[in-house]
Amino acid sequence: MANAAINHPFQFTAGTPAEEILRSGVAAAGGPVALACSFSVEDVVLIDLLHSLQLPVGVFAIDTGRLNEETYEVADVLRERFGLRIDWFFPERAAVEQLEGDKGLFSFRDSLANRKECCQIRKVEPLQRALTPLAGWITGMRRAQSLTRDGIEPLERDALHDGILKINPLCHWDEAAVWDHVNRRQLPVNRLHRQGYPSIGCAPCTRPIQPGEEARAGRWWWENPEHKECGLHRK
Repeated sequence: MANAAINHPFQFTAGTPAEEILRSGVAAAGGPVALACSFSVEDVVLIDLLHSLQLPVGVFAIDTGRLNEETYEVADVLRERFGLRIDWFFPERAAVEQLEGDKGLFSFRDSLANRKECCQIRKVEPLQRALTPLAGWITGMRRAQSLTRDGIEPLERDALHDGILKINPLCHWDEAAVWDHVNRRQLPVNRLHRQGYPSIGCAPCTRPIQPGEEARAGRWWWENPEHKECGLHRK
């Protein structure tokens, strides 16, 4: 099911500042809004912008149980630098125990169905709980990241999650713009980004990319490009 376009009075172009999209999105949501944070370089930019704007937006993260140590490190640095409260959501214990008991620790590499099952347990279900009380959520998705994201809009109705507002302030940014902001603001980033990982997920499902590959080529690299979403987002 695709996200639906949203009717709103805001006129956005490729040059609309992310700050304007954030303000407009929070206003349009009409209720609680939170940033879904994976501690990517894009999410670090959004945390900095939200802090500067002093918008009433929470931050939540999903701990799949298989994140890189570097991801936890940058999370703690951000928490201290910005005085940030991070609400962590975890998979249901019983579901993880059954999955690993029945299929082992690396079943996600056996088939697309198995990989989606793992993502459903470790990511999608916790996200559903995180979004339940919200009227809107903010993501760091960019159109340039992959073909599965090339059609996203600054504001969308999220058909996967009861039509809540989905806010994508960086959707028109390219990688150079993201890193320019990080460097100008001297923001902390995940150390893996500087080791060839433009997109970072669970440790066993992420590798560095090769020259010429798209940003998300290192995610589930054994799959076809059109399948490279975990279920949190749909084209």
